[in-house]
Amino acid sequence: MLIVKRERFYLKKFSDLLAELDILKAEPLGSWESAEVSGVTSDSRQVQPSDVFVAISGGSTDGHRYIPDAISRGACGVVGSVAISGLLVPYIQVKNPRLTLAQLAAALHDFPARKLTMIGITGTDGKTTTANIIYRILQAAGLRAGMISTVNALIGDEILDTGFHVTTPDATSVQVYLAHMVDAGLTHVVLEATSHGLAQERVAACDFDMAVATNITHEHLDYHGSYEAYRQAKGLLFSGLGKTAPKPARPPRGAVLNQDDSSYDYLARITQVPVINYGLHPGADVRPEDLSWSLQNLPGITMRVDGRNLQGEPFHLRLESRLVGEFNVYNLLAAVALTRGVLNLDDEPVRLGVAGMQGVPGRMEVIDLGQDFTAMVDFAHTPNALRRAFEAARRLTSGRVIAVFGSAGLRDRQKRRMMAEISANLADLTVLTAEDPRTESLSDILEEMANGLKSRGGVEGRTFWRVPDRGSAIRLSVQLAYPGDLVIVCGKGHEQSMCYGEVEYPWDDRVAMRSALAEKLGVSGPEMPDLPTQVL
Repeated sequence: MLIVKRERFYLKKFSDLLAELDILKAEPLGSWESAEVSGVTSDSRQVQPSDVFVAISGGSTDGHRYIPDAISRGACGVVGSVAISGLLVPYIQVKNPRLTLAQLAAALHDFPARKLTMIGITGTDGKTTTANIIYRILQAAGLRAGMISTVNALIGDEILDTGFHVTTPDATSVQVYLAHMVDAGLTHVVLEATSHGLAQERVAACDFDMAVATNITHEHLDYHGSYEAYRQAKGLLFSGLGKTAPKPARPPRGAVLNQDDSSYDYLARITQVPVINYGLHPGADVRPEDLSWSLQNLPGITMRVDGRNLQGEPFHLRLESRLVGEFNVYNLLAAVALTRGVLNLDDEPVRLGVAGMQGVPGRMEVIDLGQDFTAMVDFAHTPNALRRAFEAARRLTSGRVIAVFGSAGLRDRQKRRMMAEISANLADLTVLTAEDPRTESLSDILEEMANGLKSRGGVEGRTFWRVPDRGSAIRLSVQLAYPGDLVIVCGKGHEQSMCYGEVEYPWDDRVAMRSALAEKLGVSGPEMPDLPTQVL
C-alpha cells in the first residue's frame, strides 16, 4: 500500500485535536496538554518525530506489539485499545482506534471533507468505472473535481498511484488526498469506497453528501464471514449520509441505488436521505430506452435515458458511450442518476462527460495488434462480474468465447467453483491459471476450479486446460483463437503486480496479451513478463 504524507510544515497541540473530536473529555490529558503533533499513522515504520502512533489490532497482527518501535522512531504519543502504563510517552486508551485514527487525521488537516462536496461510490463490481464516468461529467460541467479510486487519485493535473492491489487507501492517506484537493481549490470529490475501507473506518470523517451503489454480490466472504455482513459493511456508506453536518456550500443530499439488485430493499431501508433508483425496469426512476451496444461500431452504447431529479422534475437525454456491455449500461445509469438526478446538472455536460469517457484501464479493454479475432482484458474477479463479462463477450462475437482466469489465494474459496461453473456455461473454452496465489498451493486452487468445470460437463484437454503460468495461459488462449473468436483474460485488469508467497512480482495482463499476440503474428512486441510459475 502506498502511504502518502502531507508536507510537515506545522504543528498542532494534541489537546486541541482531542477537543475538536470531542473524545476523552473526562480523562486527564496530563503531558498530552502541551504535546505538539505533526502527523498520525498506524504503521510504526512510517513514524516520524512528533507523530502520534495509533495501535490497531486485527487481521494478521496486533499494532500494540509495535509501540516500542514507534516510540524509538520519535512518536510523541500513542493511542490504543488496551490498558497500558509505564510508557516513555503519553498513552490514551480508546474503544475504536481505527475510527480515532481517521478522526485525528481529519482534524490534523482541518477536516478537509467539510469543505468539499463528497460523493461516495460502493458496490461489488463497477465502482471504478462509475466513479470515472461521474468524474468526467463533473469536469464537463466546469466543476473543479478530484477523484480517489482504487486505481489512482486525481488532484488537478496530478495523478497519484493508490497502490498495487484493489482497496481503498488507508485513512491517513485519504485525508492527505482530501487536504491536497482543498489546497488545489477543488470543490467536488468522487471517492471509491470498498467494503474493507468502510468496515475498517478508512473513509470515516469523510462527511459524504451523496452515495452510489452499483451492486452487492458474492465477494470478500473470507473477510466479512457472510453475505449479510458484507452487505452491512457496504451499507455503512448509506446509513452515514444522514449524519453528515451541513456544509457552507450546501450540497444536496441523496442516495443512488440499483433497483434491479438484491441489495436495494436493504439499502433503501437504512438510508435516511432522499433516494433515486436506477435500473432496466420501466418503473425505475432513471431507466434506458432505445438501448443498443456493439464492439465493432463506435459509440459502443447508445440509449435515451428517461428519469427524474430529486425535485421530481422529469428529464430525457440521449447518450452515446464508447463503453460496451450491459453492465456498463448500469454504470452509465448510476452516473446519470447522481449527476442529473441528485446534483441536477444540465443535460449537455452529462452528454459530453459520457461521450468523452474513453474507458477505464483494464475494464473490457480491447488489445488490437491487427489479429483476426478480438482480444480483451477485464478486471472481472467475482462470480457476478465474470458472468457479466462473459455475457457481454457472447453478444460481441459470433465466434467462440475463450476465457482465461484464476482465483486468488487466501481469499473467498467459495467463488472458485462458482466462477468455473459460470465459465463452463458461458465460455466455449477455458484456460485456468494463476491469479495472486499468495501462500496457497496454486495446484490446489486450480484443482478446485477444475472440479467446478467438470461438474458442468467440462472435459480437460478439450474444453478446458490448467496452465499454472499466466503468461503461458495467455499464449495458449491466443493460439487457440480462430478468426472471429473473442479471447478475454479476466481477473487482473489494471493491476501491476502478481503475488506469490509474500512477494509482489511485476505483472500486467495487457502487456502479456500484447506479447502473446506479437508472437502469434510474428511482429515486434513487448517481452512476456516473468513469473515464478515459469520455473516451477
